[in-house]
Amino acid sequence: MKWIKEISRYSKVKNTFVLYGNIYDIYGYESEEKVLPLGMDKFLSRYLREKEGYKKVIKYEPLFGFVGIDFDYDKRAIVLEDAYKTITELFNEDGVCVVLNFASRLQDIANNDFISFMYKIFKYSLNATPKMTGNEPKHNLLIFLIEKENDLPSWFFMNNLSLKSIAVAKPNDIQREQIASHILNIFTDYKTLDKSKQKEILNFFVSQTAGMYAKEIISIATLGLREKLKSSQIAEAIRRYKVGVLENPWANINKEKIKKANEIIQKRVIGQDEAVDKAVKIIKRAFFNLSGAQFSRYSNKPKGVLFLAGATGVGKTELAKSLTELIFGSESNYIRFDMSEFSKEHSDQRLIGAPPGYVGYDVGGELVNKVKENPFSVILFDEIEKAHPKILDIFLQILDDGRLTSGSGETIYFSESVIIFTTNLGVYKEEDGQRVLNVSTNDNYEKIKEKIVNEIERFFTLKINRPEILNRIGKNIVVFDFIRKGNAYKIFEKMLHNILYKLEDEHKIELIIENDVKEKLKEESTKDLTMGGRGIGNQLEDIFINPLAELLFELDIKEKDKVVINEITKDENSWKLNGYKLA
Repeated sequence: MKWIKEISRYSKVKNTFVLYGNIYDIYGYESEEKVLPLGMDKFLSRYLREKEGYKKVIKYEPLFGFVGIDFDYDKRAIVLEDAYKTITELFNEDGVCVVLNFASRLQDIANNDFISFMYKIFKYSLNATPKMTGNEPKHNLLIFLIEKENDLPSWFFMNNLSLKSIAVAKPNDIQREQIASHILNIFTDYKTLDKSKQKEILNFFVSQTAGMYAKEIISIATLGLREKLKSSQIAEAIRRYKVGVLENPWANINKEKIKKANEIIQKRVIGQDEAVDKAVKIIKRAFFNLSGAQFSRYSNKPKGVLFLAGATGVGKTELAKSLTELIFGSESNYIRFDMSEFSKEHSDQRLIGAPPGYVGYDVGGELVNKVKENPFSVILFDEIEKAHPKILDIFLQILDDGRLTSGSGETIYFSESVIIFTTNLGVYKEEDGQRVLNVSTNDNYEKIKEKIVNEIERFFTLKINRPEILNRIGKNIVVFDFIRKGNAYKIFEKMLHNILYKLEDEHKIELIIENDVKEKLKEESTKDLTMGGRGIGNQLEDIFINPLAELLFELDIKEKDKVVINEITKDENSWKLNGYKLA
């Protein structure tokens, strides 16, 4: 490991080391043809004594004091002034190393004493001289273990020639392979497999644990053994560890239901056959876990990515809800974010959480909290073009790696989710500083698709200069057509049926609408289709639902009554329904 080599190399000329980053992990110590998993303090002790000739390695922890590592020494030193005195006394001998564990917490615990302590250490380190350790001169060592480099004052590092700051990285590919090769041998079935199969499982394990700590890799194997999984099922152990859920809804999806997906969804999303067809193809791909398979056999990308584009009210949100119900059986797995609420530079903290030390750190981010709660979700980012460009960096990480690091440093996995973006880009464009329609109902679908896709590409490549976002979305742009007249009638019929059914189901009232009234309602509701299906619904509320409620009160309707609507009129301000109650 690079960091321990640097300590060995610089201990001849430096007396103070600051190790930061992956300091709470487990590290493999090679001893007598065995690899021992040791914590940082134990690892440092074994290495410095056995390989570097140091005599004593002593650990100091805030509130507890000094403890000898692998030898008997115990001294209480709660106050930092006492801790400093003890360190200087210990350093009167040669071959001594003091490890300050949990040093990131020193300032929180000691307050004002912390600055005084750091200054005294700073001054002491500048004047310290090496002593004979074994056959060569080496410094007594003081090693700070901290989480982030800025956990100690910046002046402590500045021009301090006695100090070496070293980053401790997470295990790289080679180290993870060493860990995995030892762990897999614990599985009884692994030794019975042929060499090629063992190598395949090992490569998969190493690939899927990229960015993980050694402790996490060990935890995955432990979880697999506890749940009686075989080494050939290590992928399932990794999935369970990442998402924290035993059940896998993707494995329980009814295949026959997916086969009929077009027919099922088209009952809810009317008049968007091509958009529905493309969305269903992506879901079928997700069913077999083929998203990103062309780039890597071990892809962790989200199950599917959709970029839904088109005018307002054409069914983009409805398609997202329909897909959620199709995949997971209900809309409870549907998570929506209105990106117009994330237009400010620091609004990314609302999604991923504030970093340590900032207001709201303990609350966490809305996105990471919801995905932690239910990783099997359809996540809709509505009107993505309204988000601040900084937010787009979040999506790069999700779309590329299928994971996101929260403000608190926790990794959240999106590999079981479907990510959907919606946009109105391309419906309008700017000309001479004015916002004008780019597409209209007079264009056929192919023309609309061409214009909208071109405008989306222009937005990402030229306007915000983020072509990499477009590259991650790939060919998953789904363009929606305008609601045409024939389909508008179908949407009207569906909405009217919903109203009649709700009255019947909740209030036991039967509503009968005469044909000429129904035709009038249909023509008025579908007269202006610029706002799509939502516009039809808004119009239907104004001309039918509001006057209907008035009429039901006027007729004093009770359960099991029948009401006939035989006339619809409009005065200067509002619509009015006329009708009567049947005995």
